[in-house]
Amino acid sequence: MLAALTERMRPEAEVMDLQRLGSLHSSTLSFMRTLVRRIMKEEWDISRRLFDLDPEGYGTAIYEIRTPNGVFSFVLFSTELPDEERNDRVIATSWDLTMALCEGLVDDVWLEDLRRNVPKQEAGRVDARVFSLSRANRSSRLFSYVLDELSAGRQPDAQRIAEVGYLYRTTAVYGSGKLGMADWNKVRAKFPDFNRPFAPEMFICFMLRQFSLDQVDHVAKSRTPDTAVLLDGRLKRFFGIGNSTGLGMAPYLINHGELFSQWVEMRETALAQVLQKAAPTAWRISLFHDLVSRAKQHFGESHTSEAEQIDRNQILIAELSEVDSWLAASGDQLTTWSELTDYARDAWSLETQELVNSICLEIHPELVNDLEDNFAVIPNPVLDPAMSTAALRQLIETRYGWALEIDFSDATETDAFWYRSEEKLEPRLGFAGADPGVEKQMPLPIGRRVRECYDLLIQDLAENTDSDVVHFLLRHPAMKSIVRRIQTMSRHKYAEIRANLASRDIRPMDMLRCKLAFFGVSKFDPRSKLWVRNTMYQGAPLIEDIGQTYDSWFLPLKPQMEEVRA
Repeated sequence: MLAALTERMRPEAEVMDLQRLGSLHSSTLSFMRTLVRRIMKEEWDISRRLFDLDPEGYGTAIYEIRTPNGVFSFVLFSTELPDEERNDRVIATSWDLTMALCEGLVDDVWLEDLRRNVPKQEAGRVDARVFSLSRANRSSRLFSYVLDELSAGRQPDAQRIAEVGYLYRTTAVYGSGKLGMADWNKVRAKFPDFNRPFAPEMFICFMLRQFSLDQVDHVAKSRTPDTAVLLDGRLKRFFGIGNSTGLGMAPYLINHGELFSQWVEMRETALAQVLQKAAPTAWRISLFHDLVSRAKQHFGESHTSEAEQIDRNQILIAELSEVDSWLAASGDQLTTWSELTDYARDAWSLETQELVNSICLEIHPELVNDLEDNFAVIPNPVLDPAMSTAALRQLIETRYGWALEIDFSDATETDAFWYRSEEKLEPRLGFAGADPGVEKQMPLPIGRRVRECYDLLIQDLAENTDSDVVHFLLRHPAMKSIVRRIQTMSRHKYAEIRANLASRDIRPMDMLRCKLAFFGVSKFDPRSKLWVRNTMYQGAPLIEDIGQTYDSWFLPLKPQMEEVRA
């Protein structure tokens, strides 16, 4: 059965096209969704153990988290930060909030050590009892407005909230061994509550959102105890956490090809199950129509000033109406969902195709959600020295034909280069002739490196027809890392992004959006092709909802609050 399913999965050439990856949407298998599902299903007990804040919301908070497998602490420090010192760039050294997710209970001695180090972020050090660190700044557009409205006894306007979406935005989330924290192998092996990719990082953002809502209520009540009202629960759930994602995230998908392949393969496995095995019954088709209508409203409520994203949203909304019409014209009857997706491939944009796929996953959780524990993988790079060079040549031609088709003699195909800044060691994108640092470029353009290896291989085969990899590498030792990558990634179905990362026209935004879609982000506001604003956890349940039935928060919508404001 699995073999048959694998044959029906979309081919690598289609799935790993960078434009398609840059058109992905969040789904029921996105990491925020799977984390919240675990929290709700297992009924985690999350409570405030310490909430030592002054009337303006500055001080220390500790939330205690009890799961079926252990006890953890979310520790947060809130500091008064002058507006002129508020900076969202990675080079900042001060923030409104800094926080840590820790193993076990935090006693007074440990708390003081955290207080000395967590607010310093990269300049500080913690130990392996810490899983994740983050920092956040207030939204200058929304926090004061919401606070003023609550203090005056009014609920804030839902439309004003929709235009921003959050009270705080993160500027970085760290984990996996950085700054002394527990590495991923420890977390994965010893802490089953956080054994899925990026689970500690996703959880620290979930808790940041909770604190932001608790804090604004606290400050409003402190300011005007007789008139202030608490933020309405519907508005609370509509708030998310802001995030700005830049080039630092893009290399991850290249440098962790085995893991990325697993993410994509699980999503494609789920999609193949739904498209080939699920029965589009009348009530599921009705649900599909409901979600299409929800999607049109959701993207209509999305705010961006970037012209291309505005056009993409408008095209998406228009094409979703066509999806509805096409399905209705068929009498709302399908044999399989693949009839719809096959038509979509020829009729509509990549954006619409991939949203249709996400909606199909959403309405068949019984075929999809059991895959959520299969997204982690232990990297196992291999170098097979005994492979013949003829076999290596065949492997490159079979799996990397896309790279061999690129004309690297064209200057526009080698113009871009990736490097790390000296100041923060953050990835940057430069262009030959315009930016310095080409001699220090990172080896991210896999296609160009494969081409270089292939050309040397052809020359080597002409002189050494019966050679093998080990002797080829003895003659060309600089090729070792790319040969290892070719052999390793060729064992994985979806390991390589089929794009030239050295091209002048490269769009890093597509890589950013792809990774954010796997995280669970549903709204994108690009600021250039190099970085994007987004909102996390919008529509998600609150800790007060744990233990209760909670509907899906796929494609969150602005709540209707007229009756409250009246």
